[in-house]
Amino acid sequence: MAMTLRLSTEEDRALVLLASAWGCSKQEAARRAVVTTATSLLDDEQLASLAREIIPGHAALEARINQARISISFEDPGEDPGEEPGVDA
Repeated sequence: MAMTLRLSTEEDRALVLLASAWGCSKQEAARRAVVTTATSLLDDEQLASLAREIIPGHAALEARINQARISISFEDPGEDPGEEPGVDA
């Protein structure tokens, strides 16, 4: 579906920087930004699947986040993550 996106000078500059960082066109950067934002804000499996398809590295990042969540859930719940183990305050 085609659409016209009207941006301010500042928004266009942000899009240019985003496209440069991702190494893609402004059009592709806008698409990725929409999907990335929607995926982070909404718990929707269709969006997550779309993100895995169109955003390079998204599936790997998602796997690393899930692994980190699993690791955190197995830590000692009484341990303060900011303290070094074995160091008394």
